[in-house]
Amino acid sequence: MSEAEAATVVDVAGKLGFKQGDLVQELGYDDDVDFDFRETLEDGIGSELLTEDDQEVVDGVLLWWRNGDGDLVDALVDALTSLGGNGVVWLLTPKSGRPGYVPPADIQEAAPTAGLHSTSSAGVSKEWAATRLVNRRKQ
Repeated sequence: MSEAEAATVVDVAGKLGFKQGDLVQELGYDDDVDFDFRETLEDGIGSELLTEDDQEVVDGVLLWWRNGDGDLVDALVDALTSLGGNGVVWLLTPKSGRPGYVPPADIQEAAPTAGLHSTSSAGVSKEWAATRLVNRRKQ
């Protein structure tokens, strides 16, 4: 891996607040996810992303979500099942103009109902927007 590639790996994981050794669970995986982003994140944490079948306590959850996937509140509550006390949920939604786009107002409405608070967003992919959600008491 070149120095530039190593910097990119650190940037993606670091942008999301993850570091080498963190456990990250992935929910909502489908054939439309950003595979380059996933691979770079896995390189940054030094392991594969855990699946929804894994029962370990995790440092973070990546939730790929598209308009039409169902009830966002339910999905966010489910994302909290394995999340450790200081963990974060990164909600990844298609960017504006892409199929499955989720309006920010939908996220702002669903997050508090699930006991979460939106704190920031990050540009992590050409096709996907990322919103950081934490327990309201953590903020």
